[in-house]
Amino acid sequence: MTTPFPTEPQVSVLMPTYGQCHFIRRALDSLLAQSLDAWEAIVIDDGSPDDTGGVVASFLPDPRIRYRRLPHNTGLGNALNCALDLARAPLIACLPSDDVFYRDHLASLCATLHAHPGAALAYAGARHHYNREADGLIPGTALQLVQCMYRRSELRWADRDELESDDLERLFWSRLRTQGSFTGSGRVTCEWTSHPAQRHKLMQEPEGGINPFRQHYRVREPLRFHTTVGNLIDEVAQYRAMRARPPTPAAADGLNILLAGELAYNADRVLALEERGHTLHGLWMRAPYWYNTVGPLPFGHVRELPFGRWREAVAQLRPDVIHAQLNWQAVPFCHQLMLAPPGVPFVWHFKEGPFICLEKGTWPQLLELFELADGCIFSSPEMRDWFDTVLPGLSTSKPCHVLDGDLPKASWFGEARTPLLSAVGEGECHTVVPGRPIGLHPHTVGELAAQGIHLHFYGDFTQGQWRQWIADARKLAPRHLHLHANVDQSRWVEEFSRYDAGWLHAFASTNGGELRRANWDDLNYPARMATLAAAGLPMIQRNNEGAIVATQSLSRRLGTGLFYDSIAHLGALLRDRPRMDALREQAWSQRAQFTFDAHVPELLTFFRRVVEAAGAHQARRHGAPVS
Repeated sequence: MTTPFPTEPQVSVLMPTYGQCHFIRRALDSLLAQSLDAWEAIVIDDGSPDDTGGVVASFLPDPRIRYRRLPHNTGLGNALNCALDLARAPLIACLPSDDVFYRDHLASLCATLHAHPGAALAYAGARHHYNREADGLIPGTALQLVQCMYRRSELRWADRDELESDDLERLFWSRLRTQGSFTGSGRVTCEWTSHPAQRHKLMQEPEGGINPFRQHYRVREPLRFHTTVGNLIDEVAQYRAMRARPPTPAAADGLNILLAGELAYNADRVLALEERGHTLHGLWMRAPYWYNTVGPLPFGHVRELPFGRWREAVAQLRPDVIHAQLNWQAVPFCHQLMLAPPGVPFVWHFKEGPFICLEKGTWPQLLELFELADGCIFSSPEMRDWFDTVLPGLSTSKPCHVLDGDLPKASWFGEARTPLLSAVGEGECHTVVPGRPIGLHPHTVGELAAQGIHLHFYGDFTQGQWRQWIADARKLAPRHLHLHANVDQSRWVEEFSRYDAGWLHAFASTNGGELRRANWDDLNYPARMATLAAAGLPMIQRNNEGAIVATQSLSRRLGTGLFYDSIAHLGALLRDRPRMDALREQAWSQRAQFTFDAHVPELLTFFRRVVEAAGAHQARRHGAPVS
């Protein structure tokens, strides 16, 4: 005879789930096998795109299991809070749908809490990464949901409006600690499963990040996002004014533009097109890196096309032009989009980098993008000329244009400068490197210190990847190396204008003026150029006279470069105050050239030229075999 289940549960087991129909059977089966059977399970399906509901349905004949589906993803915190609102038991446990309870897990944690009446939470040991075990905290993490049981209270988890983080201390445990101590059971009774789609892996740079997270969970709104390895990203504050303003009325000659691929770092630049009365749509590559911005875009005013049926959506939209971009990760999808009917004028805009496409095996698709696109945009004149050595005659065979693809929006270029650090104190020179100190070896930092030149290194996430460099450089320059946190766009001018000059990548070119010998350092415009330009900083570069170097050519044309032959020579240049004052003013006067807005009129003219000339290329493109 079957024993009926207790009518009043001792433990409410919360199961938030999203897109894990292939895991959830195992999790629920482990719950059914518990030695303590006085539990209830509340499954909150947070808008899963898969058949989670169908899988859970086979478990619902057990009256202890309840299922609720939310219409779209709302975040871990809200899913847990929804489950808490439905919970009836005095004790709360959590079973993420990709994790596993061992047989005595609930019984062991209940016994631990009963033995420690002053404890707010009991935690188990866990097996992790297949065959490792931890008696309590898993190394490098906070307490995981699957490990924990706590006493129910009015406390709730931080929801998405407040914060998205992989740090459960920030989301809830720190709040619960005000209610009592945390105590361990001393037994390994659960399993924390390791797989690529774990939430913390999708969140943490460099494998994850805000863009992989946004795409995976289909997040529609701007995020407050702070992981255990990165900086706080507050898109809510950053883009509030952009989202709040009404859409720009369509211009009489406004274009319907489909932005495709990814938008890299300064994604909100595209609003400069919308602000001139052009309508923007978005269709994005899958599996972005943390720096590949994809939609839904947090600043609004770009209408998203559904990826699941993108061919149908593009055919229905029939935009005036497709602007496909930007870096090597987007090549496969943009190539696929280019070859798909229905023959909309297609512009391929490429920045970084052809050598990576060679290495990653996407070189054939990259070449076809240049060959078969109706128009091409190159990030620098040198990049255009280099591709003419790969595909002879490319730049004269169709409409072509030159535009750095990752320029920021002009609205971030404030006018208030900060007094120079070198104007006070000992009067030594102060230089800045935002991002990786490429080409600045520890011994170079020591040479700078000997010249009385300070180096200010910005970006605490980057610093975490350069720990040994920092340690070695500090031994040689203990007073002259300074570390600073990341600075967002709104503070570029205020923060960086205090420095005498800023570093681009430091390298000695070896191409000797022969374009075929040029490498990526020679052809690239580093993203930091615009950051330094915003603050009106002269850009420090090796003097590569006689070589083909894109940054050198641009800086000489605009008069914004500080070119050195040796560190001693650089010291002399920086100490020449009248010359440096004049150079800073020249750099300040050229700031607009490093904004996307300044180049929009020419870009729109180019788009119209592509549309007019597209017919012949359309026929050729759709007769081409798919690589």
